[in-house]
This record gives sequence, structure tokens and C-alpha cells, in this order.
Amino acid sequence: MAQTIMVIDDSASLRQVVSMALKGAGYEVLQAGDGQAALAFLDGRKIHMAVCDVNMPRMNGIEFVRAARALPNYKFLPVLMLTTETQESKKAEGKAAGAKAWMVKPFSPASLLNAVSKLCLP
Repeated sequence: MAQTIMVIDDSASLRQVVSMALKGAGYEVLQAGDGQAALAFLDGRKIHMAVCDVNMPRMNGIEFVRAARALPNYKFLPVLMLTTETQESKKAEGKAAGAKAWMVKPFSPASLLNAVSKLCLP
């Protein structure tokens, strides 16, 4: 059975690009337009990883990581922040919230898949 990865970004085109790369590598993909929509997927189903933007409306990526970490079933969900943010302070805030990795846009699908293969839960 394929591993499930949630892609969280307010840009539909970016979600599409990331989803195509992941599906091409054999992953199942769930898509959400912001952190609040993503939380609705955390309903007990097995999700192996999340790829999440930082800057989004309603609930940003760092708030999403904090909220996911508060749920017992998702306390250890690996989250890769995929963002345009490069400031060390933002990275530190993401890490403190529980993000496992930080990748800056634009990115290559190969580097994304490499990071996913290292972080994705079995």
C-alpha cells in the first residue's frame, strides 16, 4: 500500500506540481489549501508525512505543525516546510514547532523526492 503524503499550500499550482512529483514516485497525495483545511484530514487516518507552506491564510504552516503535534495520533508526523521563507528566525520557529526539515522554493522535484524518502514514516 502506498504511503500517504499531505500537501498543504495556498497555491493550487504549487500543490499540483508537488502532487505530480509525489504521485509519479508512487505516493498517495491529499491536498489542502491551508492549515485549517489540512487539520480536517487528521481524523485518525494514516498519514506518513506532510509537505507544508509557511505563509497561508486562516492557519499558517507553523500553526498547523503546532496543532498537528497536539493530536496524539499525529504527534510524530514528519513535516517538511516548503516555503519562500529563508530567515533563520522563521526556520528556528518552524523547528521549535516540530518541523523536521526546511526546503526553499523554487525547488527541484528530485530534491523534494529525496527529502521525502528520508523523512517519510514507514
